[in-house]
Amino acid sequence: MNSRAKGKRGEIELAKVLRLYGYDAHRGQQYKGGSDSPDVTGIPGYHIEVKRVERLNLDAAMEQSIHDAGTDKPLVIHRKNGKLWKVTMLLEDFLEVIKNHDEADTCRSPRVFCDVGHGTARGARQGDTERT
Repeated sequence: MNSRAKGKRGEIELAKVLRLYGYDAHRGQQYKGGSDSPDVTGIPGYHIEVKRVERLNLDAAMEQSIHDAGTDKPLVIHRKNGKLWKVTMLLEDFLEVIKNHDEADTCRSPRVFCDVGHGTARGARQGDTERT
């Protein structure tokens, strides 16, 4: 499979994942069309660059997202074969997300266990009974 087809498949795959979490996500080329359009749309305020490669030049991917983001926050969402999706963002944007963090939103993720009584969340699987 050529890299363009793999990239398209990655964009479709990520859009499906985002829709599972309630976002109205679609491939950007289908909706905005331009060369600077995000690879995937659906998270307001973020420019999503999708990379579905085995060897990623993360700095170049992030520079592309920054260049194309305009007033949106740049994100690079990437994964290798057989691996989980990962997100790369600028530290200042991450700190803003943490500052505005809402515990209820964290509990939406099936991979995050929320201990509401203690106001903490950690990366345990749902159903984990371990307490901090």
